[in-house]
Amino acid sequence: MAFSKRQSAGYLANHMARLFAQGLHARIRPLGLAPAQFLTLLELWREEGLTQAELMARLDVEQATMANTLARMERDGLVRRTPHPEDRRAQQVWLTDKAQALRAPATAAAAAQNEAALRALSAEERATFLALMNRVIDTMRGG
Repeated sequence: MAFSKRQSAGYLANHMARLFAQGLHARIRPLGLAPAQFLTLLELWREEGLTQAELMARLDVEQATMANTLARMERDGLVRRTPHPEDRRAQQVWLTDKAQALRAPATAAAAAQNEAALRALSAEERATFLALMNRVIDTMRGG
């Protein structure tokens, strides 16, 4: 039997992720955000004061990627870093007022992208699809 990319979970997940990312980027670009910045903001909106290492773990990204993202975000006035009170080697990352003001429009843009992508699915299909995706992710993480 010939290999079919339409039957490859890896190909389909990668292709879908690229399409989601392109759609999200188009929606958040007018806010001055890139996708990596948005994902970082999502974590910081949930809990401020995280260290770079904590953000790396939560976002599953490499150290260099996180360092570059935080440097751009600091340059763009979205975050500020302060020394960690208990670990001299670490810095905590805090949101600026500018980043706080972006929360509602950025999350609305992400919700609109999700709605556009899933509009062909019923509510039950969406729930099943998301549950299956989460199960596969958990499996891939070894959980």
